[in-house]
Amino acid sequence: MRFASHRDIARALERALRRARVPVAFSAGFTPHPKISYTGAAPTGVASEAEYFELTLTEPCDPEQVRVRLDDAMPAGIDVVGVVEAAAGGLADRLEASEWQVELPGVAPDDAAAAAAAFLAAGEIEVERLTKKGRRRFDTRSPVLRLDVDGCAATEQHETYAILRMVVRHTTPAVRPDDVVTGLRQVAGLAPPSSPLMTRLAQGPLDEASGVLADPFAADIAAAQSAGRGRAEDGGGAEGIAPLAEDAPRSSAPTRKRVT
Repeated sequence: MRFASHRDIARALERALRRARVPVAFSAGFTPHPKISYTGAAPTGVASEAEYFELTLTEPCDPEQVRVRLDDAMPAGIDVVGVVEAAAGGLADRLEASEWQVELPGVAPDDAAAAAAAFLAAGEIEVERLTKKGRRRFDTRSPVLRLDVDGCAATEQHETYAILRMVVRHTTPAVRPDDVVTGLRQVAGLAPPSSPLMTRLAQGPLDEASGVLADPFAADIAAAQSAGRGRAEDGGGAEGIAPLAEDAPRSSAPTRKRVT
């Protein structure tokens, strides 16, 4: 699934919503579209354990039932791992950084550690990449908050290779893990003999001091629990989730693109 594009994933989701009969709201006009908002989709060629989107629904639905029905309707390799009702505040504002894992077949762990140290010691590392607006040069050093060798893995031939872990702040233009690998080549001559295997492990609110990412659903879960306690104190049932607004409640859901 790492080679599925964002548009491929979007089409699969729209079909799954129809199969699962999730009451998703549609935009008005001559060409109505389902009200789905994607945030920071992983680039093609990258696997991910933490992709998020928001749905606008036409009626209140139990989040867990939405998760189960939608997960069952999705193709193999794409899993819906959690659904919550959206609290106040946009999801995009909470996704401040991503944690990535980059496997470097053919690169010795010591060489990767030396390259990572040289990268972190640099003040600025500019790379060039083709974007939608043409070729652009941008700094890859400042968005990288953490970069280290997490460990090593062994191939079928019992050769070990390095695995990098990095935390990268979301910027415009976005600095991707392959940009960081390009930066490692520039400052330390690190050139993997084969394509790195990149996986997004997490994304969410960023603790600047520690470089640790928090759960972007924490505020939504806390709001739902508070609402449940309020209904219980009023003598009402705790089943289901009340809509945030009379017209259309929102749901946020992380999806996972797994390598198959």
